[in-house]
Amino acid sequence: MDRNKPLYAALGRIPSGLFIVTAGRGEQETGMLASWVQQCSFEPPQLTLAVRRGRDFSDILTTGAPFTVNILTEDQTDMIAQFGRGFGPGESPFEGVEIDRPGGAPPVLTEALGYLECRVAGRMEAGDHDLILGTVIAGALLHEDAPMVHIRKSGAHY
Repeated sequence: MDRNKPLYAALGRIPSGLFIVTAGRGEQETGMLASWVQQCSFEPPQLTLAVRRGRDFSDILTTGAPFTVNILTEDQTDMIAQFGRGFGPGESPFEGVEIDRPGGAPPVLTEALGYLECRVAGRMEAGDHDLILGTVIAGALLHEDAPMVHIRKSGAHY
């Protein structure tokens, strides 16, 4: 994979944020750490989310499904540790985390910088990931702080 180290070094320097994306199906709710989230439209407000193909989380994100993007602050490394490991079916990712569900949204982390409630508008394969297009239907800034910025050493892996 590292056949062209200069290319992957440059690719890894594209900054992104770190986010906790939450979703659910029926009574089951889950969350995952994501770094590839980007606004892609002003009107309607939309964003893209890349999810590695084969993750259980990706199966929940069918057309019309709700999901929430929780924006982390630069000091919320505890959230990275908690949500970065992944969760199996039936496992609750929200142990010890205060959440809210404004208007029935998927979980909003009350300590997050802010959140964006979205609905899946479409999806497509993008290499080893699925690219999810989400229409933003609600959201709020919950605190004033700096968002977490993530820069990778290599564009060949997380």
